[in-house]
Amino acid sequence: MRLRHRDGTVVHLAYGTNVLPAEDVDGLVAQAAATGDRIRRALGSDLVGLGLWLPAGAAHRLAEDPDGVRLVRSRLAEHGVEVVTVNAFPYAAFQEPTVKHSVYLPAWTSRARLDYTLAAARVLARLLPDDADHGSISTLPLAWHNPWSRDDQRLAEARLSELAAGLAALEAETGRRVVVGIEPEPGCVVETVEEAVDRLATVDRERIGVCLDLCHLAVGFDDAERALRLLDDAGLRVVKAQPASALVVDDPADATTRRALASYAEDRFLHQVRQERPHGHEVEGRDDLPDALDGGDPLATDTPWRVHFHVPVHADPQPPLHSSREELEASLTALLGGPVARVDHLEVETYTWSVLPGGAPEDDEALASGLAAELAWVHAELVALGLTPL
Repeated sequence: MRLRHRDGTVVHLAYGTNVLPAEDVDGLVAQAAATGDRIRRALGSDLVGLGLWLPAGAAHRLAEDPDGVRLVRSRLAEHGVEVVTVNAFPYAAFQEPTVKHSVYLPAWTSRARLDYTLAAARVLARLLPDDADHGSISTLPLAWHNPWSRDDQRLAEARLSELAAGLAALEAETGRRVVVGIEPEPGCVVETVEEAVDRLATVDRERIGVCLDLCHLAVGFDDAERALRLLDDAGLRVVKAQPASALVVDDPADATTRRALASYAEDRFLHQVRQERPHGHEVEGRDDLPDALDGGDPLATDTPWRVHFHVPVHADPQPPLHSSREELEASLTALLGGPVARVDHLEVETYTWSVLPGGAPEDDEALASGLAAELAWVHAELVALGLTPL
């Protein structure tokens, strides 16, 4: 889906396919094509954007097979699917029974992470529509926060320098520009925008910037207006934004609330929890929801919690819980409600449909209906901000 901002920028809106389980090339293409078809029908649209999750195995295979990529592009186009952005954060096995901390491996200290990201960039350069200005890739915030040493930081900076050189070489070879966004996330080396400014001080700003996940931003009690000021001061661009909502807990001491919240504690994904302390505006938290609720050092219950659990942007959780939709609306306004578009790639990314309380959607049609409803909600928000559908 495409819209035009008042400044003339074409804004691409997509749904991230890391919600789908396939990992081999044939499975990825089949699922993306079928899901794209279902979303298009639900929206009554001729074209749908998908943010393609490329696991490492598929990325490396396709990077060495230009003809194979052309076939993938042709197959997706037949189903009205276009790809301008790739998710290269999870390396593999993102819908396995247990993911948790493994999603942060390999870290940006590893050559495997560099090679994977460059392979994904090579594939994306060949998947891009002819009229797309550039492609974008989101990647992990260097690593999980512990352990992380000065040597690790220096090695990660060297890898990112190699990444920028590889992206420049790819553009010279193909004529297509691909940029990469580091995605701040609670609990990681780059948890906040401040840490992005600090940890990414040496990166090539033409090739590397930030991916703003708006769920992560809300969990950290931050907002896009402030984030943009910090990024502007540092000369870092927003490569991609991910419209997503966090779980909000107003009274974590309330027994009914805690029972409702416990239904979101599950075994597949990590759900970091944060709260603002009453004095000093400091943020404190725990690495996972079970730790915050009933761990050996549970989180205090005197101030509200926010939980890194992506909940559908168009629907409210069961009360007394609610979502960070108001914060999401404010962030979209900051990014695209002004005279200048601050981002042109948006990727809705509620990858948690399979673990929502009450059970996963009963079939592929039901899942696609939910994804389409999220896209429709974001699309309507953008239109309300003055963007024109294309």
